[in-house]
Amino acid sequence: MTNPELDETDRRILAALQRNARLQNVELAKDVGLSPSPCLRRVRRLERDGFITRYSAVLDRSRLGFGITAFCSLEIERNRKAETELLREQIRKLPQVVACHIVTGDADFLLEIVAADLAQFSEFVLDVMNKLPGIKGIRTSLSLEAVKAEAPLPLGAPRQTRSKRVAIP
Repeated sequence: MTNPELDETDRRILAALQRNARLQNVELAKDVGLSPSPCLRRVRRLERDGFITRYSAVLDRSRLGFGITAFCSLEIERNRKAETELLREQIRKLPQVVACHIVTGDADFLLEIVAADLAQFSEFVLDVMNKLPGIKGIRTSLSLEAVKAEAPLPLGAPRQTRSKRVAIP
Protein backbone atom coordinates (compact mmCIF):
# COMPACT_ATOMS: atom_id res chain seq x y z
CA MET A 1 0.00 0.00 0.00
CA THR A 2 1.38 3.41 -0.87
CA ASN A 3 1.06 6.63 1.09
CA PRO A 4 0.22 9.78 -0.88
CA GLU A 5 2.61 11.81 1.32
CA LEU A 6 5.54 9.74 0.06
CA ASP A 7 7.05 10.06 -3.38
CA GLU A 8 9.17 7.41 -5.10
CA THR A 9 12.41 8.87 -3.69
CA ASP A 10 11.02 8.73 -0.15
CA ARG A 11 10.07 5.08 -0.68
CA ARG A 12 13.58 4.31 -2.00
CA ILE A 13 15.08 5.95 1.09
CA LEU A 14 12.82 3.95 3.41
CA ALA A 15 13.52 0.71 1.55
CA ALA A 16 17.29 1.28 1.73
CA LEU A 17 17.12 2.03 5.45
CA GLN A 18 15.03 -1.09 6.07
CA ARG A 19 17.77 -3.15 4.42
CA ASN A 20 20.56 -1.38 6.30
CA ALA A 21 19.80 1.28 8.91
CA ARG A 22 23.52 1.91 9.38
CA LEU A 23 23.99 3.43 5.94
CA GLN A 24 25.91 6.67 6.09
CA ASN A 25 24.07 9.59 4.49
CA VAL A 26 26.58 9.76 1.61
CA GLU A 27 26.00 6.06 0.80
CA LEU A 28 22.23 6.42 1.16
CA ALA A 29 22.19 9.47 -1.11
CA LYS A 30 24.15 7.59 -3.76
CA ASP A 31 21.82 4.56 -3.49
CA VAL A 32 18.68 6.66 -4.01
CA GLY A 33 20.09 9.06 -6.59
CA LEU A 34 20.30 12.27 -4.54
CA SER A 35 23.08 14.50 -3.35
CA PRO A 36 23.81 14.23 0.40
CA SER A 37 22.12 17.47 1.60
CA PRO A 38 18.66 16.85 0.07
CA CYS A 39 18.87 13.21 1.14
CA LEU A 40 19.55 14.18 4.75
CA ARG A 41 16.68 16.69 4.68
CA ARG A 42 14.33 13.96 3.45
CA VAL A 43 15.49 11.50 6.12
CA ARG A 44 14.99 14.14 8.84
CA ARG A 45 11.49 14.89 7.46
CA LEU A 46 10.64 11.16 7.41
CA GLU A 47 11.77 10.94 11.04
CA ARG A 48 9.90 14.10 12.06
CA ASP A 49 6.69 12.99 10.31
CA GLY A 50 6.79 9.57 12.02
CA PHE A 51 7.52 7.36 9.01
CA ILE A 52 10.80 6.37 10.67
CA THR A 53 10.10 5.72 14.34
CA ARG A 54 13.48 4.30 15.42
CA TYR A 55 16.60 2.50 14.26
CA SER A 56 17.50 -0.95 15.55
CA ALA A 57 19.62 -4.03 15.00
CA VAL A 58 18.16 -7.43 14.13
CA LEU A 59 19.69 -9.97 16.49
CA ASP A 60 20.17 -13.71 15.99
CA ARG A 61 17.88 -15.31 18.56
CA SER A 62 19.53 -18.73 18.58
CA ARG A 63 23.07 -17.31 18.90
CA LEU A 64 21.84 -15.34 21.93
CA GLY A 65 20.41 -18.45 23.57
CA PHE A 66 16.72 -18.13 22.65
CA GLY A 67 16.01 -21.58 21.26
CA ILE A 68 12.23 -21.42 21.62
CA THR A 69 9.81 -19.11 19.87
CA ALA A 70 6.18 -19.66 20.84
CA PHE A 71 2.93 -18.06 19.84
CA CYS A 72 0.33 -17.87 22.59
CA SER A 73 -3.30 -17.04 21.89
CA LEU A 74 -4.97 -15.55 24.93
CA GLU A 75 -8.68 -15.56 25.49
CA ILE A 76 -9.80 -13.12 28.14
CA GLU A 77 -12.72 -13.49 30.57
CA ARG A 78 -14.53 -10.32 29.62
CA ASN A 79 -13.75 -7.72 27.05
CA ARG A 80 -14.05 -4.62 29.17
CA LYS A 81 -11.89 -1.63 28.41
CA ALA A 82 -10.34 -1.29 31.89
CA GLU A 83 -9.47 -5.00 32.13
CA THR A 84 -8.08 -5.05 28.61
CA GLU A 85 -5.89 -2.02 29.35
CA LEU A 86 -4.60 -3.63 32.55
CA LEU A 87 -3.67 -6.77 30.60
CA ARG A 88 -1.97 -4.64 27.93
CA GLU A 89 0.11 -2.91 30.61
CA GLN A 90 1.14 -6.23 32.17
CA ILE A 91 2.11 -7.72 28.79
CA ARG A 92 4.19 -4.65 27.86
CA LYS A 93 6.30 -5.25 31.00
CA LEU A 94 7.22 -8.83 30.06
CA PRO A 95 10.59 -8.93 28.26
CA GLN A 96 9.95 -12.47 27.02
CA VAL A 97 7.02 -11.16 24.95
CA VAL A 98 8.63 -9.74 21.81
CA ALA A 99 5.35 -8.97 20.02
CA CYS A 100 1.71 -8.70 21.02
CA HIS A 101 -1.36 -8.11 18.89
CA ILE A 102 -5.03 -7.76 19.71
CA VAL A 103 -6.71 -10.01 17.16
CA THR A 104 -10.05 -11.12 15.83
CA GLY A 105 -11.32 -14.69 15.98
CA ASP A 106 -11.31 -17.14 18.87
CA ALA A 107 -8.49 -15.40 20.72
CA ASP A 108 -8.27 -11.83 21.97
CA PHE A 109 -4.47 -11.43 22.09
CA LEU A 110 -1.68 -13.12 20.14
CA LEU A 111 1.76 -13.06 21.78
CA GLU A 112 5.14 -13.98 20.36
CA ILE A 113 7.35 -15.23 23.19
CA VAL A 114 11.01 -16.25 23.30
CA ALA A 115 12.71 -18.53 25.81
CA ALA A 116 15.99 -20.37 26.14
CA ASP A 117 14.40 -23.80 26.10
CA LEU A 118 11.17 -25.69 26.75
CA ALA A 119 11.75 -25.76 30.52
CA GLN A 120 12.14 -21.98 30.68
CA PHE A 121 9.10 -21.48 28.47
CA SER A 122 7.04 -23.85 30.63
CA GLU A 123 8.10 -21.97 33.75
CA PHE A 124 7.12 -18.67 32.11
CA VAL A 125 3.65 -19.96 31.20
CA LEU A 126 3.01 -21.53 34.61
CA ASP A 127 4.46 -18.77 36.78
CA VAL A 128 3.73 -15.64 34.72
CA MET A 129 1.16 -16.15 31.98
CA ASN A 130 -1.29 -18.06 34.16
CA LYS A 131 -1.23 -15.18 36.67
CA LEU A 132 -2.07 -12.42 34.20
CA PRO A 133 -5.38 -10.71 35.02
CA GLY A 134 -8.54 -11.88 33.28
CA ILE A 135 -7.10 -14.80 31.30
CA LYS A 136 -9.72 -17.41 30.40
CA GLY A 137 -7.55 -19.62 28.22
CA ILE A 138 -4.11 -19.96 26.66
CA ARG A 139 -3.33 -21.87 23.48
CA THR A 140 0.29 -22.28 22.46
CA SER A 141 2.01 -23.14 19.20
CA LEU A 142 5.77 -23.64 19.11
CA SER A 143 7.66 -22.43 16.08
CA LEU A 144 9.63 -25.22 14.42
CA GLU A 145 11.29 -22.92 11.88
CA ALA A 146 11.03 -19.26 10.93
CA VAL A 147 10.40 -19.35 7.20
CA LYS A 148 10.11 -15.56 6.95
CA ALA A 149 10.77 -13.17 9.80
CA GLU A 150 11.86 -9.55 10.08
CA ALA A 151 10.82 -8.87 6.51
CA PRO A 152 10.83 -5.28 5.27
CA LEU A 153 7.53 -3.58 4.51
CA PRO A 154 6.48 -3.81 0.83
CA LEU A 155 6.85 -0.10 0.11
CA GLY A 156 6.60 -0.36 -3.65
CA ALA A 157 3.55 -2.63 -3.71
CA PRO A 158 0.57 -1.19 -5.60
CA ARG A 159 -2.76 -0.74 -3.87
CA GLN A 160 -5.16 -3.60 -4.29
CA THR A 161 -8.65 -2.78 -5.41
CA ARG A 162 -11.72 -4.92 -5.18
CA SER A 163 -11.91 -5.24 -8.95
CA LYS A 164 -8.39 -6.68 -9.28
CA ARG A 165 -7.19 -9.95 -7.89
CA VAL A 166 -3.54 -10.38 -7.13
CA ALA A 167 -2.09 -13.80 -7.84
CA ILE A 168 0.19 -15.21 -5.18
CA PRO A 169 3.19 -16.90 -6.80
